[in-house]
Amino acid sequence: MRIGIDEPARLGRTELGGGRVLGWAEWGPADGTAVLLCPGAAQSRTLGFGADVVDALGVRLISVDRPGLGVSDPAPGRTLLDFADDVQDFAERRELPALPVVGYSTGGPFALACAARGVAVAAAVVAGGDELPRFIGELEARVAETVGSVLADPRRSEESFAGFGDVDAMWDMIIADSSEVDRAVYCRPDFEAALRRAMSGGFAQGPAGYARDTVLVLGHWPFAVEDITVPVHLWYGEHDTSPVHSPDLGASLAGRIPGATRHLLPDAGGSVLWTHAEAILRELLEAASRG
Repeated sequence: MRIGIDEPARLGRTELGGGRVLGWAEWGPADGTAVLLCPGAAQSRTLGFGADVVDALGVRLISVDRPGLGVSDPAPGRTLLDFADDVQDFAERRELPALPVVGYSTGGPFALACAARGVAVAAAVVAGGDELPRFIGELEARVAETVGSVLADPRRSEESFAGFGDVDAMWDMIIADSSEVDRAVYCRPDFEAALRRAMSGGFAQGPAGYARDTVLVLGHWPFAVEDITVPVHLWYGEHDTSPVHSPDLGASLAGRIPGATRHLLPDAGGSVLWTHAEAILRELLEAASRG
């Protein structure tokens, strides 16, 4: 099975208006249709998806390091909407018009923030985290406790998450919470090596960036998904057993986001970003053209 995780074709850094720098990686033709990727938890820019299909689709896939991860400068106290503002600044400086956005796992809320802010012309949320405080009574006990701690004391929770920031700990958590369908992807030597490199990059400046991301994703979001007006596609696999993705595999999000399209794939798991990359990108490009 081809899972499209080639090394980036191009790497770079872009200075934003306030002087901070965002790091980025690209795959596909430099003159292709730009699609922005918001990676998963603690993942730096180097782990893309669909490298085997982007040329044929004419997609210029761009992954960015969130502040404090990879080579992007930290932005203490940042919010989900601050990230959307960074993306808007980034897109303007790199002359990227009509930008569709993909958010994987933890990156899902960041992609939705871009959609809510009007920065993205279309969004794909893939195995994306939902607004977990809405599910507090349905979560596994350990996850419910963590979400409750974030709601009660975000600062203390952020300090606690910073103590967890470690590639091996992240890898162990991913594998422990994955189904056999996903382990078959994640434990492939090429994929494991690429994911570990991306997480090593994510922790290159220490765990603070990961810790901030986690607090933002597990708490209440500073926007209402009901107000999103751009096309949104939600992608989930029935074999996704992660307790910190969407507990109902996107059903609630689909009902709350006007006109959202939910794809629930019976043969996929949380690794759906890599196993169904072509379908995700085709649907996103079509949605962006309509939007």
